[in-house]
Amino acid sequence: MLIVDSQVHIWGANTPERPWPARAHAHRETPVGHQEMLREMDAAGVHRAIIVPPSWEGDRNDLAIAAAQAHPDRFAIMGRFNPEAPDARATIKTWMDQPGMLGMRFAFHLPVLQQPLLEGKFDWVWSAAEEHGINLMILVRQPMIAHIDSIAERHPGMKIIMDHMAVTAGKSEDEAFRDFDKLLAIAKRSNVAVKATALPNYIADEYPFRKIQEHVRKVYDAFGPKRLFWGSDVTRSKVPYRQHIDMWLQDTPWLKEEDKAWVMGRGVCAWLGWK
Repeated sequence: MLIVDSQVHIWGANTPERPWPARAHAHRETPVGHQEMLREMDAAGVHRAIIVPPSWEGDRNDLAIAAAQAHPDRFAIMGRFNPEAPDARATIKTWMDQPGMLGMRFAFHLPVLQQPLLEGKFDWVWSAAEEHGINLMILVRQPMIAHIDSIAERHPGMKIIMDHMAVTAGKSEDEAFRDFDKLLAIAKRSNVAVKATALPNYIADEYPFRKIQEHVRKVYDAFGPKRLFWGSDVTRSKVPYRQHIDMWLQDTPWLKEEDKAWVMGRGVCAWLGWK
């Protein structure tokens, strides 16, 4: 079975030559390069991974592109894009020509990142992405899902993946899943899928994470196996990498055997066009 992690991060050091914007902290103090990520993937039995350049580095894709060029059979990218860059409208036209690029990833989970979205500064991006066949991964919190639903309705030819099931880590279960029905409701959009990523971070639960599985099963029932993609976000994981995989393959009794291949890698590759 093809095992594809739908979200990993790699990054470099915060240096004067390559400074970070002061808006978030890295998952680890020591940067994680693609060679270290490959070692972790090999040890866990992961065949491929989609690199999501992290928000704390700013709108950079250089390290991800280098990884995809060096290992095109192992890495692909959902890159970061700044709609306010001077060359943004020209850049988006050739976005998919970059090595390993499968689309764009936008994070709107922090107030400083949400404001441009709410001000309409991304409106032209959705039209251009639909025109040029650019798929999206979008990170929002549950109260903002209605905003994404509206975008998905206006642009049915643009595929959107909702990251991390729109759940916020570090909250109680009641608080983290208070508006979870909003995620289930957006399943009515055939151009929207979900990443069930970083699951052990959302509830204080031991393997095989039965409490979080109760919520994941609702996503499975709403979206189906071809629009549900597992992922680890391993650099912030509090459990061993392999447990992210074994939960799905060995200890998810509600998941049909014939659906596991879709959830574990076939689905995300088909959705994003990674052959």
